[in-house]
Amino acid sequence: MYSSVIGGIILDPCMMVIRIDDHMVHRGHGVFDTATISEGCLYELDAHLDRLLVSASKAKIDTPYPRETLRSILIQTTAASGCKTGSIKYWLTAGPGDFLLSPKGCSGPAFYAIVTAATTSASSLQSREGVKAITTSVPMKHPFFAGMKSVNYLPNVLAVMEAEERGAYSSVWIDEEGYVAEGPTMNVAFITKYGELVLPAFDKILSGCTAKRLLALAPKLVESGLLKSVKAARISADEARQCTEMMFLASGLPVMPVLSGTVSLLVMDKLAK
Repeated sequence: MYSSVIGGIILDPCMMVIRIDDHMVHRGHGVFDTATISEGCLYELDAHLDRLLVSASKAKIDTPYPRETLRSILIQTTAASGCKTGSIKYWLTAGPGDFLLSPKGCSGPAFYAIVTAATTSASSLQSREGVKAITTSVPMKHPFFAGMKSVNYLPNVLAVMEAEERGAYSSVWIDEEGYVAEGPTMNVAFITKYGELVLPAFDKILSGCTAKRLLALAPKLVESGLLKSVKAARISADEARQCTEMMFLASGLPVMPVLSGTVSLLVMDKLAK
C-alpha cells in the first residue's frame, strides 16, 4: 500500500490504514480508479490515471502530487508488492481533517494505492459458457455522478446484491427512456443480428477503459469480415432484445459472455416493472 499521509510505501498489513476523519471515509468525498497487473506490468495505466484525474476535477479534489509523480508511485508500489497478476486500486481524497461536510478543515488532499492479487468472481466455466444477467430495480445514478468514479458505490452494491439474490451474476441498468446503460462495475456490448458490435453511448454512463479499448481494436474484425461495423450508440431495450450476443466488459474480466436467452429476459423483466 502507498499512503501520502504517511509518506511512503507500506508493506506491513497492520499499518495499511486510512484515518476515519478522511472525508472519503465519512463523506464519500473521494474518487478512485484501478489498473490491471499482468505479468508484473501495469496495463493501460495512463488511460486509468487520466480518468482518475478527470474524476478528481469533477469532484473538486486537488492532487498532492503532479501526474508523473502519481504514475511513478503506482509503478513503484506495484514493484514493491511483487504481485505478478492482480490489480492496483488508487484513490484521491479530500484528505483527513474533521467531520464536517466542507473540506475546508482538511489538511490537504490525500493519495492512497493498494495492490491485490488476482481473484475472480466468475469461474472458468462461466467465462467460457456465459453468465446470467438481470435488469436492476435500483435507480440509476445521475449522469454527472455516473461519469466519474467516485467512492459512492451504494447503487452499484445494491444492484449486484439484487442480481445475486435472483441467481444472476450481475445486473444492467435501463434508463428512463428505455435505453440500455451499463452494469454496476462494467460496460455492456451487443452484437446485432446484422453483425454490428454496439456499445451503449457514454453520455449517461462511465466511459470504461476496457470498452474504449474494444472500440479501438474491434475495427480489425471488420477488416477481416467477422463484423459489419463497430460503434458506440444508444441502443434501446427492444433493439437489445433482438441482438444475437451480449457481453460484459471490465478490466478484471475483461470480456464476459452473457448466456443465450438472457437478452430477452433482460428486456422483458424491465418492461414488466
